[in-house]
Amino acid sequence: MNRRFSLKAMVAAVALAAGSSAAVAQSNAPIKIGVLHSLSGTMAISETVLKDVALMAIEEINAAGGVLGRKLEPVIVDPASNWPLFAEKARQLITQDKVAVTFGCWTSVSRKSVLPVFEELNSLLFYPVQYEGEELSKNVFYTGAAPNQQAIPAVEYLMGADGGEAKRFFLLGTDYVYPRTTNKILRAFLKSKGVKDSDIEEVYTPFGHSDYQTIVANIKKFSAGGKTAVISTINGDSNVPFYKELGNQGLKATDVPVVAFSVGEEELRGVDTKPLVGHLAAWNYFMSVKNPENDGFIKKWTAYARAKKLPGADKPLTNDPMEATYIGIYMWKQAVEKAGSTDTDKVIAAMAGQTFKAPSGFVAKMDERNHHLHKPVFIGEVRADGQFNVVWKTSGPVKAAPWSPYIPGNDRKKDEPDGRSK
Repeated sequence: MNRRFSLKAMVAAVALAAGSSAAVAQSNAPIKIGVLHSLSGTMAISETVLKDVALMAIEEINAAGGVLGRKLEPVIVDPASNWPLFAEKARQLITQDKVAVTFGCWTSVSRKSVLPVFEELNSLLFYPVQYEGEELSKNVFYTGAAPNQQAIPAVEYLMGADGGEAKRFFLLGTDYVYPRTTNKILRAFLKSKGVKDSDIEEVYTPFGHSDYQTIVANIKKFSAGGKTAVISTINGDSNVPFYKELGNQGLKATDVPVVAFSVGEEELRGVDTKPLVGHLAAWNYFMSVKNPENDGFIKKWTAYARAKKLPGADKPLTNDPMEATYIGIYMWKQAVEKAGSTDTDKVIAAMAGQTFKAPSGFVAKMDERNHHLHKPVFIGEVRADGQFNVVWKTSGPVKAAPWSPYIPGNDRKKDEPDGRSK
């Protein structure tokens, strides 16, 4: 009897020890992080560097001890600028790779593709690029700009004395949801300012479009009707032939300024920027901004790019979506540490009000309710060296308005995602 009891006790003790070892191993297991960016196809020109800066941030965090005492392990996939493939890769990351969070997407069509997957599986996406708004999800944190943090201030600037007092507007974009929705908002905004429909031209080209000769000629003709500005929502590698054609046809910023919402330092890398001096871009960060945080960010990125022998490491560049990626990763880390867990709902609750001293020189704050960052707005002019001179900026961070007041019915929409944990 005693012998049988002793055997049972021994078996129980062994099982308990095994269970404890498994628990310790589990608690020390790496936290898997999804990186969901196009590394091939038309969007690779913009997205590859976001993968790289995410890896840099993960390496930094690991060198400082990880998160909750655990290392971060990146899981990188390439949806190859194929929008349905984004959804497949997102599902793979969540269900097979068991990632705790995903950082990724650039185009709104890719974000719209993955959104149902993240909501269905209750996983987290950090989205780092300016976009058209008109969306709120419990499962997404938007670290890029909403229209009131980029598009609207840029057009107001063009209409003012410093921006050339534009009266006519040529809206040129890639043919998908972000440009079309942004231009719907801008058309309504311009109408509210008294601009007639006949003074607004709207043209779209497919992804990967490369022949802008006729379009630039038409911009020239349109500008003969009065002071004109071009609002460019072209995305991806099409920006290179567009800007080359502006140079070819001698369309200078003093004649017809172009303000771009998806062109930064990286997109201008392959372009002769001398003919483009004075054209504009609106962002929440530029590499040329002078402050200690940005100096440190550029120094770290330069060292990382050269150590890893990344493409373009001879001339390392930083840009706005890189900054937004970096902010998002560190805010997620802070939220996990506050929550004491990688559990989605606990991290969502802990993200409210998170702050980070950003390379822009301002403190970025995650809104307590609407999953968007409070960010400063900068307008920069292209310089001959492919950098930007800041010609206008807000005095401080601006709260994002995901639901544009220029879309009818938006005043009745909640500034908070449905189902968000309180």
